[in-house]
Amino acid sequence: MKYFSLTFFSLLAMAGSAQTVTQNIRGTLSDADSKQPLTGATVLIAGSAPVKGVITDQSGRFSLEQIPLGRVTLELRLVGYEQRQVSNIVVDAGQEVVLELVMQEATTQLNEVVVTATENKGEAQNDMALLSGRSVSQDETKRYAGGFNDPAMILSSFAGVTNNATGSNEVIVRGNSPKYVQWRLEGVEITNPNHFADQNSVGGGVSALNNNLLAKSDFYTGAFSAEYGDVLSGVYDVKLRNGNNQNFQSILGLGILGADVTLEGPFRKDYQGSFLANYRYSTIGLLSDIGLVNIEGGAPTFQDGAFKLSLPTKKAGTFSLFGLGGLSRVTLDNFNPGTAPIPGNQSALEGIRKDYDKRSFLMNAGLSHRLQISKNGSLTTLLSFSGNGINEDIDQSDVIKIRDDAGQWLRDSLANERLSYKSRLNNAAYRASITYNNKLNARHRIEAGAKFVYNNFSYAQSFLNDTTGSPQVLSDFDEGIATLRNFVSWKYRAGNRVTIVTGLHNMNVLYNHKSTLEPRLAIRWNVGNRGTFNAGYGLHSTMDRVHNYFAKVKQPNGSYTEPNRNLGLLKAHHFVAGYEYRLTENLRVKAEAYYQHLYNLPVENSDTSAYATINEGQDFRYVELVNKGKGRNYGVELTIERFFDKNYYFLINSSLYQSKYTPLDGKERNTAYADNYLVNVLMGKEFTNLGRRNNKSISLNAKVFFGGGKKYIPLLRNGAGQVIANPESGTIWDYKRAYEGKIDDIYQVTFSASHKVNKRKTTHELFLNIDNITNRLSRISEYYDDTKPGSVGYFKQFGIFPNIMYRIYL
Repeated sequence: MKYFSLTFFSLLAMAGSAQTVTQNIRGTLSDADSKQPLTGATVLIAGSAPVKGVITDQSGRFSLEQIPLGRVTLELRLVGYEQRQVSNIVVDAGQEVVLELVMQEATTQLNEVVVTATENKGEAQNDMALLSGRSVSQDETKRYAGGFNDPAMILSSFAGVTNNATGSNEVIVRGNSPKYVQWRLEGVEITNPNHFADQNSVGGGVSALNNNLLAKSDFYTGAFSAEYGDVLSGVYDVKLRNGNNQNFQSILGLGILGADVTLEGPFRKDYQGSFLANYRYSTIGLLSDIGLVNIEGGAPTFQDGAFKLSLPTKKAGTFSLFGLGGLSRVTLDNFNPGTAPIPGNQSALEGIRKDYDKRSFLMNAGLSHRLQISKNGSLTTLLSFSGNGINEDIDQSDVIKIRDDAGQWLRDSLANERLSYKSRLNNAAYRASITYNNKLNARHRIEAGAKFVYNNFSYAQSFLNDTTGSPQVLSDFDEGIATLRNFVSWKYRAGNRVTIVTGLHNMNVLYNHKSTLEPRLAIRWNVGNRGTFNAGYGLHSTMDRVHNYFAKVKQPNGSYTEPNRNLGLLKAHHFVAGYEYRLTENLRVKAEAYYQHLYNLPVENSDTSAYATINEGQDFRYVELVNKGKGRNYGVELTIERFFDKNYYFLINSSLYQSKYTPLDGKERNTAYADNYLVNVLMGKEFTNLGRRNNKSISLNAKVFFGGGKKYIPLLRNGAGQVIANPESGTIWDYKRAYEGKIDDIYQVTFSASHKVNKRKTTHELFLNIDNITNRLSRISEYYDDTKPGSVGYFKQFGIFPNIMYRIYL
């Protein structure tokens, strides 16, 4: 701890003194529906005296120069458009502010009359999505305690969303499995962006996404608009900002999780195009590589990178090239299941040693093109590739204790080493889509599109059968599956009070000829000047994970078949209704209720089995499946949120919910994600204008989380409660009591602090986050361990973890 404190204050001292300086705010302003540039609009610094403002040019561009450092609010005004404010724009010395802003045309147009719209802070940017959504800003990913500057971790701060308390980056939305969350980058579906993810494409410990590159993004938790398909749970639509197209800028960072560099700038001075790129390498891995640290069992290492190239043309539209990739590896010697879940038999036996090695990669790249084909109509085309792979090996050895003549232990010796589990998984997806958008007038907008996806899967998995002593194949296939999706949406604004969005989504699996036609409907009604009522419905569908389609299932005669190739689509009806009241511009109360009816769920084809694929994580099973399961998720969410203003904010939300499923035995059970309740309390305060030159600031943030414990499958016990599990015969778990209860509730306190210093041309920032500061270790589930009392070991909550990061903005 002494060295940790020295490091913290040494980095603070590096910031030094600074002079009072200013910075520029530049950007573009366009129509929210047609995306056409808005000429002649006024862009003002709110509250400036004398008034400081500019008029947008023919390309919708504006530039405000010599703006004092700190936080400012912009006011946007244009006759015929709803007046808008954009608040909490952070102005630092080290980075020029570049914005892409939009305004909404008023439905009633009168000359020289300004229609004022209250800024709905936190509202999703996609105005075709009216329900169960919110925006996630770059500033929030830095500010919220527990976010680790990680765009994925911040999601668990919102109502209805939680993660796995073991420290995994799972995103569990309204009791749905995290494998049904859809990740998108620049409007394109991508792989799970987390390092160390499992074969269900969930979990992982560190996100490859870096908030240095992020623009404001959208996150949705249900009843999605028609453009979103092949998803049941949630959608995180991540956007990358454009690089600075006039000046070169950079960010250098060093922290416990990694060292990274971000570069951006113009291609040339007379061109509006720009580049933006980031690269990161894990700090622990770096220190291990050069021999400064030696971590028993091997250090987890990872590296990742992302980029975006903005390439506008004069007549051929705007091209954009973007990508995200990562590599990771973890080696665990003498592995104990209590450390983290791994594939295979989750048990620990005296005299048996297991060594685990995992390597993984993810790669995503895309090319988008947007062409204005008429005054209010545009065409967007996207081509992309995404892929990921996982190599896993578990080596098992017998431990022989060597003793002297007196029987005293001398050392352990390993014998009979064998490969007990082997997995080689590779996924690749090629996507092409086209979307047509047309703003017919201020009241009507239509959007239609089609997307073709070709997936290639190469899987080879086997484990050592303890009974026969020979490898048993779990999966072995190289297959391609194509899907075609189409959608159409229509938005109608009935004055400034009522907005309706309706549409259809069509999903087609060309491999086994499964298809759906999915209606979507949402309505928003502004009640008075402060209240908003919304309601909607959507039918949604998705494929299950591919390993279930091609699983090899052993038959009674000893042969193997693949009985699940004709599995159908999982489906769900989503119903949502909510009300929001804005007490002030910066304070809102929001309540939302939902009901989700799930059906066509894959369950084991046995009337005595509790197995359903919606519960699988690392504990997957390869059995014969049928689409005869059903489920229901329902709950209510309450949010009280004060957006950051006058240097403080708070966010309080709670969720009460149920998540149930029914397999072929007819018994309704909890799902593995039925935590039943969660409460988040976040708050923060920023202290500005500190130091002799008023160039320093300190930000303090905290988060308190309460949540119901995860439902689990207990070990087999007799009537007296004694464990009678037998790993050698494979009888370990009491499936008749699957997900009946929990062990402990979850409680966690997180604290973060940052210190920022603005010098003449640079900004220095030091960030500290301490996760689970009380080091509470709630028990989450159990496993068989004959070295422990009662032969019971526990998976526990991830303990205290400090993360420190230093960044310099140049």
